[in-house]
Order: sequence, then structure tokens, then C-alpha cells
Amino acid sequence: MRNRNFALALALAVVVGLAGATEALAQAAAPSRRPDVIYVPTPEAVVEAMLQVAGVTKNDTVYDLGCGDGRIPVTAAKKYGAKGVCFDIDPERIKEANENVAKNNVGSLVKVVHADLFEQDLSGASVITLYLLPSLNVKLMPKLMKECKPGTRIVSHAFDMGSWKPEKELDVDGRKVYFWTIPKR
Repeated sequence: MRNRNFALALALAVVVGLAGATEALAQAAAPSRRPDVIYVPTPEAVVEAMLQVAGVTKNDTVYDLGCGDGRIPVTAAKKYGAKGVCFDIDPERIKEANENVAKNNVGSLVKVVHADLFEQDLSGASVITLYLLPSLNVKLMPKLMKECKPGTRIVSHAFDMGSWKPEKELDVDGRKVYFWTIPKR
């Protein structure tokens, strides 16, 4: 009996320890730095133009880097049947994106990831959308070139990529949209 009680106590200690370790790992995995930009929602007309210029279809996977409330991947899923991944470093934006995904019933197509976009593998995207500052776009450019497959479409609201000239530049209600394609290597 004494051995059985000891074994149960030991098993309980292991389970409690694992639960604590899992929580600690989850906290350690969350980004530790503050967002690089303040959140400014992309207007719906710009979202539509970004998805149209990229030629999004149901065969695409749209990564939104700095997703805010997730409106771009949610719209891509609802309108085109595309898969989407929302990346954001701000826990409040992650909460809003999850709520938007649930409200629009696209949870089977859109995933929300609390992460630093500079630490994510971007190779699964066929379309990447951005609304970052020019310096962040330029900082991101080598990562895009290294990780994205040739033919991956990149669309940015408001800001270009410095020396990488866009293939298309749109004006949508006084706002700029820039479009590039990752070239063949």
C-alpha cells in the first residue's frame, strides 16, 4: 500500500511538473519584444485591391505579416477560399484576429500565430501581405528572397521596398499598393 501511495504521489508530481513546464514553454515561445509599428487598420477597399493585384485564388496561402485584426487573410478566405496565416507580435492584435476569424467562421482556413514575423518560416506562403514601415520592408526583403519560392507574390500597403522596384503600383482612394513577385533564382 505504501509503495502504491508513493507511486501515485510521484506520478502526480510528474504531471504537475509537466503542466508547469508546458506553461513555461508557452510563455517562452511568445515574442518578448514590443511591436515595431502601431496598428492602423487597412481600409477594406485597399484589402480588396491587395488581394486582386495578387490574383488570390482558393489555391493560395496568404501570410499577413503584422496582421492586426486579421482582416486580409479573413477576406482572402471568405471571398476566394484561400488559406491564410495571420502573424502578429502584439497579444491584443492576436486576440482581435482570433475574434475576427471566429466571427467570420473561417477557422478551418485561417490560422492566427502570436509570433515575431522576422523569426517565422515564410516558405509556405504563395502570397505575402504587408503594412509595415519602409525600414521594416527593407529589413524583411532578404528574408523574403531567401525563404519564399520563386513566383510568391508580395503586396504592400503604403510602403515600397527601397531599391526593389515594384511590378505594379496602384492608387486606391489616395493610398498606395505595391506589388512584386519573387524572381527565379
